[in-house]
Amino acid sequence: MTHFVIARFQHETNTFAATPTPPEAFATYWGEDARASIRGTDWPMAPLVELAERLGATATTPVAAEADPSNRVADTMFERVASAIVGAVEQGCDAVLLELHGAMVTQSHDDAEGELLARIRRAAPQVPICVTLDLHGNITQRMMDNVDVVVGYKTYPHVDYRQTGEHAAELVRRTLIGEIRPVTRWCPVPILAYTLAMGTDSGPVARAVIAAQEAEREAGVLAVSIFGGFPLADIADAGVSVVVTADGDAALAQRVADRIGAQLWAEREGLIYTSPPLAVSLAEARALADRPGLGPVLLFDHGDNVYSGGTADTMDVLQGALAAGLTGIATSPICDPEAVVEICAAGVGAELEVEVGNKVPQPLLGRGRNPMRIRGRVTCVHDGEIPMPKSIYGPYHQSLGRTAVLDTGAVKLIVSEKRNEPCDPKLFSDLGIDPRAQRFLLIKSRMHCRPIFMPLARGLILCDSDRGGPTSSQISLFPIRHMRRPLFPLDRHFDWRPE
Repeated sequence: MTHFVIARFQHETNTFAATPTPPEAFATYWGEDARASIRGTDWPMAPLVELAERLGATATTPVAAEADPSNRVADTMFERVASAIVGAVEQGCDAVLLELHGAMVTQSHDDAEGELLARIRRAAPQVPICVTLDLHGNITQRMMDNVDVVVGYKTYPHVDYRQTGEHAAELVRRTLIGEIRPVTRWCPVPILAYTLAMGTDSGPVARAVIAAQEAEREAGVLAVSIFGGFPLADIADAGVSVVVTADGDAALAQRVADRIGAQLWAEREGLIYTSPPLAVSLAEARALADRPGLGPVLLFDHGDNVYSGGTADTMDVLQGALAAGLTGIATSPICDPEAVVEICAAGVGAELEVEVGNKVPQPLLGRGRNPMRIRGRVTCVHDGEIPMPKSIYGPYHQSLGRTAVLDTGAVKLIVSEKRNEPCDPKLFSDLGIDPRAQRFLLIKSRMHCRPIFMPLARGLILCDSDRGGPTSSQISLFPIRHMRRPLFPLDRHFDWRPE
């Protein structure tokens, strides 16, 4: 009987982040609990498990683990997860199917996925290894040397988790019946793309994805994946790449990868984003709010984006908005466990003054502790457990830790014990805030929240602190030391073509 090893290990590592990543940062499920954790979800691992069930095969699911983006993963966590996966492979299997990210960095391994895949390959030299990866993966030669099939997300914001898993599962099925013989090649492109320039609705990455989809219709091409990379991981291989899996034809795979890589290089200027001054962004927001229309203006604080490793506690954009006279604001959660204790102790209906945010020092950016003093009335105290059965990302559950809402008159401030980025408007409504009735929604996000909140908003304004935040688009603020050079736009006066 066919036997699979199927696992999930996801982390996007921001090596500049102030938030560490100990084992307890992960939501981790072992064995049959891992299988149960993804059942009914749209994560790529789900279709991989469903493949085994559909084929009547057996499957071992040693682990499913994920943590929000933050700094380097603790070695103890990596070793425990890697040992579980490799141990399952050593027991014997016909294929290994992994849902990984592609930008994990640990305390000891800058290329964590490459290290994991190399260990698996040593344990099972002849077994097909298939991985799904995030569009923000930083691809490495070591990863490519130890994998047979690669399928990456084709959307950002990521709304094709399930489709990615289904694509990978189908290629594994065809491999096992001898219909195809997958080989994978790649083209690293020396561009450090800015995350806000990686959207797949328009721009160079969108056009590269279209080229990838067209290439997948060519004879012999099985999967083409565009990786924008993750620019906040200061490792040698950070940057853009194209990965192609073909049917037994390595030369074809390389030609397609090189062709699309050259296309991205030709459009490299479009992969850079320049943040306007915060005052300019807020003036645009006020003008947009004053025009006729329905719904709030979205203020996306992308310099403190949780899903890129933000602390969710910087207050620059809120302080700037209040100084500019903006009112009718509701915020996504500000992570401040100390403030939550004070607010919850005061209770609903109480008025108090409390220090909120700006408490996590960020020495790499020259930011120290400088909390914002806020006075308001407590309108909600909540356990922070918010089910979201109809999230556009599939059934979801957000755990904020204890959470409270403080209403100052000008702003309804959500304060939580844990970092979180809203996955559904229900996060606001469960806390007593009607998101549609606000004049402004200030959300710590970059892209992830767009498909969630744009349908109810009159428009979106991107905001970045002038002095930078933990996920600022001002890459020059970060002390980059380890990335390969030359690398555009850190270096501009060089030419490149695929080898």
